[in-house]
Amino acid sequence: MNLQKSFLLILITAVFHINAQISPGIYHSNQDNVSYELKLDNAYFILSVYEKSPAKFIRTLGGFYTLSGETLSVNLEFDSNFKEDGAKTLEIPYKLKGQDLLLKFEGELRFTKSKNPKQDLDGAWLFATRGPDTGQERRGDENPRKTLKFLLDGRFQWIAYNIKSMEFFGTGGGAFTSKGGTYLENIEYFSRDNSRTGASLKFDYELKGKDWHHKGLNSKGEPMYEIWSRR
Repeated sequence: MNLQKSFLLILITAVFHINAQISPGIYHSNQDNVSYELKLDNAYFILSVYEKSPAKFIRTLGGFYTLSGETLSVNLEFDSNFKEDGAKTLEIPYKLKGQDLLLKFEGELRFTKSKNPKQDLDGAWLFATRGPDTGQERRGDENPRKTLKFLLDGRFQWIAYNIKSMEFFGTGGGAFTSKGGTYLENIEYFSRDNSRTGASLKFDYELKGKDWHHKGLNSKGEPMYEIWSRR
């Protein structure tokens, strides 16, 4: 093979590799009143399924992912249906069609990427401790019992789970804004109580190093002070 052909082959391979990558962000698909919301950063995958009207939580699952060819492989950290399906890994065929993402999951789903501005609190956070920060014991990433909060492109979700037992304790999510020390959540799904959807919760926040200090009233109207740490 001559040098020109070798260079062309390398170029084609590189272009295919680039095109096969999925851009991080929030993706949405709607099928017969069922909303599928996919959250992806460079390493983590969360898929949540719910109905908006009437409000009904259906499922969520997520974990660290890799891409190989046209397969998205996920090592699950949580799955709200684990008691039924026992799944710890996923192999999901995918394709990119222009700006859309096609996943073969419960049939073929076509996802469209949303566009929202970056915000202060974007990222993955793990619950560390109750505030104030006075040297009390913190729950680190090595603890199998986790509460993850994932915020990206104007969407938030918290998930409580145990990676050792695969127990799922609950989740909730929707839209958020974080600006000038004020954090606002608009709840669109809540696994423990569908009637909580539609509520808006307002909190004060402050970033201190790798910590997010979170103060306000919870969904029950009780005062709370939480400290979250970047994952």
